[in-house]
Amino acid sequence: MAYKIKETTCTGCSACQNECPNNAIVEKNFLFSIDPTKCTECVGFFDEPQCVAICPIPRTINPNPDVPRFQAAV
Repeated sequence: MAYKIKETTCTGCSACQNECPNNAIVEKNFLFSIDPTKCTECVGFFDEPQCVAICPIPRTINPNPDVPRFQAAV
């Protein structure tokens, strides 16, 4: 499942944007969002999602329940 940024707690610091290996995090009008079609949960890159690891505000980036889990190619 892709991750989702909770807009009400995001400070707009952009720390997560440069950490994403898939360029899935975009900014529009000072609001950040994660493109679920690009988010791989950092599978194949890191042991944990880098956006979650770098975000200074706890519980701001969470799994998106509306998107199925990412399945790496076999």
